[in-house]
Amino acid sequence: MGLRVTSRRSQHGLPPPAGDLLSAEESLEELAALAATAGARVAETSIQTRLRIDPATLVGSGKVEELKAQIHFHEATTLIVDRELSPTQQRNLEKALNVKVLDRTQLILDIFARRARTREGQLQVELAQLSYLLPRLTGHGAAMSRLGGGIGTRGPGETKLETDRRRIHQRIHSLERDLERVRGARATQRGQRQAVPLATIALVGYTNAGKSTLFNRLTGAGVLADSKMFATLDPTVRHIVLPSKRRALVSDTVGFIRNLPATLVHAFRATLEEVVEADLLLHIVDAISPEAPHHTSHVLAALNEIGAAATPQILVLNKSDLLGAEPDPAPALARRILADPQHQPASAVAISAVTGAGFERLLEKIDQVLALDPVSAAVFRFSVSDLAPLNLLHENAQVTSIRYDEKGCDVEALVPQSIKRRLKPYLASTLLNAGPDE
Repeated sequence: MGLRVTSRRSQHGLPPPAGDLLSAEESLEELAALAATAGARVAETSIQTRLRIDPATLVGSGKVEELKAQIHFHEATTLIVDRELSPTQQRNLEKALNVKVLDRTQLILDIFARRARTREGQLQVELAQLSYLLPRLTGHGAAMSRLGGGIGTRGPGETKLETDRRRIHQRIHSLERDLERVRGARATQRGQRQAVPLATIALVGYTNAGKSTLFNRLTGAGVLADSKMFATLDPTVRHIVLPSKRRALVSDTVGFIRNLPATLVHAFRATLEEVVEADLLLHIVDAISPEAPHHTSHVLAALNEIGAAATPQILVLNKSDLLGAEPDPAPALARRILADPQHQPASAVAISAVTGAGFERLLEKIDQVLALDPVSAAVFRFSVSDLAPLNLLHENAQVTSIRYDEKGCDVEALVPQSIKRRLKPYLASTLLNAGPDE
C-alpha cells in the first residue's frame, strides 16, 4: 500500500488548493512506480491532508484505524509512506499496523542497493544506508549488531546499543575513506584527460527519461535500458566522434528524482562529480510526459545543489517521434517546458532515442556548443611526401575540399584547435574563426 500525507496550515480551515492535491497525486504515482521497481505490487493508494502532522504516527489515530482495515482487506504486508518518517513515527506505525513500514527514502535506498553493480556503487549505497539508519538505531540493536563482530568490539560497561552505534560509525568512516580514494582516482583520470583536449559530456535528466537509450544510441554501448526507475545506477563512460572529428567522452549518470534524499546526494558525491566536472550537459527530457516541466525544474534544482548549474546545457527533447508532424518542435517545446527565461539552455534539440531521429542535429549542436578544443576552418598545404600529416588531418578533422596540383594539394577542413597546432607548419591560411594563438 502507498500513502501520501500533505500538511497545510490554515487559519480558516480551508481545503488545500487544487494544485497542491495534483502535486500530491503526481508524487504518489511516482511512489507507486518506485515500489514496482523494487518488486512490490501496489494494492491501494491513499492521500491524507492534515492541518498539522501528528508527531506520534504522522497520520493520526483515525487514519491509523482506516489503514488497519485496508491492510487487513488486501492482506498487505508493507505500507510505504511518501514522506520521510521519524524513528518514532515508523516504530509506532509498525506496532499499530503489524506490517513493515517504509518511507520514501528507504524505498529509494532499497532500489539503489538492488541496482548497484560496481564496487564504487555498492560503497556509495552502503554509506547512504548507514547514514540514514544511524539516527534510527533505537529498537534495531539486534539487527545492527550483525554489522560487525570480533574480539574487542565491546568494552566494559558499554551497552549493546552504544556498541552498535560505534560499529556503524567505524564502518561509515571506513566507507568515506574508500570513497575518498575513489575521488582521488577520478581526479587523476580527469587530470589525464585534461592533458589532451578531450571534452567530457554528461547525460543528466529525470530518472526514466531515456538517458541510457540515448547513451546506447550515441556510443553503441550495451547499457541496460528499461522502463523501470533507476535502471542505470553505476556511471558508464564511452567515447564518441563528433562530425568535426573531435573526440569526446560521454558519461551516463544516475537519474534525478524529486526530493532526492540528502543522504544519497552526499554518498554519491564521487559519481556526481562527473556531472560537476563535465564541459557540457545533455539534459534529457521525456517531451511527451505531462510532468516534463516539473521534472525539468527538479533536475535544474539538483544541478544547482551540486554546483553544476552554470555548466552549458543542451535540452534534449526525447520521444519526438510521438509529438506529431511538426517539423521542428524543439523551440516551442523548450519554451513550454522551461517557462523561466533564466533557465533557457544554450539550445534545444528534438530527438527520438529509439528511432534515431534528430541525432544528426544533436551532434551538430554538440559541436557548436562544446567549448573545449574549438573547431575553426583552415587551409593546409601538403607536398606529395607529407602523407603522415595529411592522414592525421583526415582522421581528426572534417575535410571539406581538396585541390591537387603537380606539387601537392591544398586541403580545406574544419579543424579542432589542438590538431591545428600540431599541423601549424602546414597551415596555409585561416578562413574563419581563427583561434587566439594563430
